[in-house]
Amino acid sequence: MNHGAGYRKLGRPSDHRLSMLRNLVRSLFMHERIETTVTRAKEARRLAEQMITLAKQNTLHARRQARAFLNDESLVKHLFDNIAPRYRERQGGYTRIVRVSRRRGDGVETAVLELVE
Repeated sequence: MNHGAGYRKLGRPSDHRLSMLRNLVRSLFMHERIETTVTRAKEARRLAEQMITLAKQNTLHARRQARAFLNDESLVKHLFDNIAPRYRERQGGYTRIVRVSRRRGDGVETAVLELVE
């Protein structure tokens, strides 16, 4: 049974996992589309949607929380000024996961994580 398991561990120690997911979310906000494994995409999606919801508040406290997570002031500005206004009327579901193929080396299923237009 999988009761109470709140997140996927992805076979990484907690500090490595968090930094990897932060990098995925940063890349998603910069390029608006990334290709990764399905399980990583599902975990990065959770964090990206939280960041967009935070950016929709557009308060100083929300900016500081986003800055603490993303560690890049220019990316926070891009998130608050360009990305969040697109989803002003939308109540969640800001990202899409499209399964693409299997990776040649290890056969793991890959997916594209992208922002919904």
